[in-house]
Parts: sequence; C-alpha cells; structure tokens
Amino acid sequence: MESIVKVERPADGVSLVRLNRPEARNALSHALKDALDAALLDVERASDVRVIVLTGTPEAFCAGGDIKELGAVTVEEQLAMREHPLWRTLGALRKPLVVAVDGYALGGGMEIALAADLVVASEGAVFGLPEIRLGILPGAGGTQRLVRLAGRQRALRYLLTGDRLSARAAQAMGIVCEVAADDAVAAALALAASIAAMPPLAVRQIKEVVQLGPDASLAAALALERNANLALFGTEERTRRMKAFTEKGSGRA
Repeated sequence: MESIVKVERPADGVSLVRLNRPEARNALSHALKDALDAALLDVERASDVRVIVLTGTPEAFCAGGDIKELGAVTVEEQLAMREHPLWRTLGALRKPLVVAVDGYALGGGMEIALAADLVVASEGAVFGLPEIRLGILPGAGGTQRLVRLAGRQRALRYLLTGDRLSARAAQAMGIVCEVAADDAVAAALALAASIAAMPPLAVRQIKEVVQLGPDASLAAALALERNANLALFGTEERTRRMKAFTEKGSGRA
C-alpha cells in the first residue's frame, strides 16, 4: 500500500514532504494527520535537513478536514478530544517550513499554510476557510493566524462568508509570499535551496525572533533581536564569513 505521506531529498539541505491522498484531495483524515506529524518530526530531527518543503498533489494541496470522519463526531467526543499533535508540531518547528500550494488549500489545508513560514502558490491555487458553511469555525489556528496576517477586517470578510481567495488575493493579504507562473513546487524548492545555503544558526535565530517578537511588546521584541544577534556574533560561522567578505576588498555589507 502506497504511503499517504512521502518524504524526498531533492537537494542538499532540503526535505520535500508530500501529502499523498489524491483520491480525497488530501483531506486531513486522522491517519493523514498522524503520518504528516511523524514525517515532520523526522525531518526536524534530521541533521542534514535545513529547510522543509511541504506540498500536496497537483490537483490539491489539501481540501480540508475529512468530513466523513468529522460528521460522525458527537459534541461529547469533540469536547473529550485533545488538539491533534500535528498543529503543535507545525508551530514548534525550528527549521523553516515552506508550503507549496497547487490547487485547493481549503479549511485545514489553508490552516497548514497559515502556520508555515513561507507559502509559494501557483497561479491556479485556491485558498479558503469554508467552515462556517458547515456550522463550525476554523479550529486549528485559522481565525487567529489569519487576523495576524491580514488584519481584522479582511480576516472577518472571509471567515464569515467562507468565500475563496485566488493566489493573487492571498498574496495581497500577506498569506502567500510568491506566486509561481507554473510549478509551485519547483519555485518552493528553489527558495528552500537558497535558504539552506545560508548560515544555519542565523536562519534559526531569525525564524525564532520573527515568531516570538510580534506577541511581545516592542521593547521586549527589540531586546530579543539584540540578544539573538549578540549570540550570532560569537559563532565561528560569523567570523569566517565576515573575514571572507572583507578579504574580497569591499568591507561593506
């Protein structure tokens, strides 16, 4: 039986994780969430991986939750359920996560994209949080992350209607960093390879301060930034790269 999550190593320092449940447009069944969580934890622990790219299949990144499973859940069962570990894993990854979206990224699929560090979408990608049409709400961070990215007014515009967004509209709202003319995966891999070539400790510190800073006061966030930069000044990588740069004769960043 073919795995519902595939892991590849397409380039040095880059791991490509693929959702592989095309018959259901990669809908997030419990089994798929388990497999994705395990795959992300494995590549997070891998010493030779610096950047993670997550994608789906050409027709859909992820069409959301598995409605057949969700439809059978009672209120009591929902109250008793704990948050699936996948959502905590996505928020706790220390390595940059780049999501490549072709086709649909709806419901839980869009929530995965909202939890990523960078999102690359093809021109034909479609985003949306349609949960309200089912009488529920985006319960895996969608309401909170969308507000933080797009602002209250624009977030409510889509949360309260369930309307879909094109890739360009998602880019204008700050959800997508790049719209690829054709192949989102190829563009995401190129971006990941560029990041993987950067000093890994600096990449990690930048991701950390960008994650933590917005929820702190400006003074605390600036202190976090200064301390992170001070820590990097003590690294061998910084010394080596600055020496190499000055020896080229420019002496300026």
